[in-house]
Amino acid sequence: MAAHGQDLGDNLVEAALKLALAQLAKQQSQEKEAPPAAGEPAAQGVVHLHGLPEINRTIQTALEDAEREILTAQPDGPRPGLVLDEALESVRRQIAGGVAMRTLYQHTTRFDEATKNYVRTVTDHGVQVRTLAEFFDRLIVIDRSTAFISANDDRTAASMITEPSVVRFLSDVFERSWDRAEPFPFIPIHAAQAAPEVVPAIRESIRRLLVEGHSDKVIARRMGISERSLQAHVAAIKDGLGAKNRLHLGYLLGRSETTLVL
Repeated sequence: MAAHGQDLGDNLVEAALKLALAQLAKQQSQEKEAPPAAGEPAAQGVVHLHGLPEINRTIQTALEDAEREILTAQPDGPRPGLVLDEALESVRRQIAGGVAMRTLYQHTTRFDEATKNYVRTVTDHGVQVRTLAEFFDRLIVIDRSTAFISANDDRTAASMITEPSVVRFLSDVFERSWDRAEPFPFIPIHAAQAAPEVVPAIRESIRRLLVEGHSDKVIARRMGISERSLQAHVAAIKDGLGAKNRLHLGYLLGRSETTLVL
């Protein structure tokens, strides 16, 4: 029951975020039609960024201005070693200067050597890292005053948000996720030993996403795993429930979900 309540809470958070951003976009549209009077400052809001060069340049500029805190959520599982090296360089000066930093990854990063090496390095500088089964999308919050989120599925567009109410909401999303995340472990080292700690949570998220009707491609992306790995998890779930095929699995999962609701 607790797990179901947590999943429902996550869905409500994501829905509320979309509503908040939609309301902000409507407000900006209205302000364009009726610009502020002379001498009246324009409301803070959203800057739309297009293309990876512009996105990365704008984020880097904001990171360089960080004075107190950097919060980041990086979904999609393990990241290439070169990307991790660049990520460290982008914040090395800030964390050396005392800027607090917390990062959320997905559980699947616990099996990736490049990510483990990166986490070992940044934690030596005081960065805190935790993992979750899933996080709904990429998020960066700087000094609780500026936030960056993805604006499309392939992340070639982003939004820089400075509207205080929305940044506060996004910060709260991060904090709620942080509270239920697990510290990134270095022992046990081997994936086979680490698996019992995170696989149940991964499979529970997969079960929920299957019940919600998402495609394998969407589920794999949200879980930060390949579709091949997803199929292995689905096969294990089928075996655990005694399902004869994928259709039967859907029936059993749906029945289980209904029982939880009731």
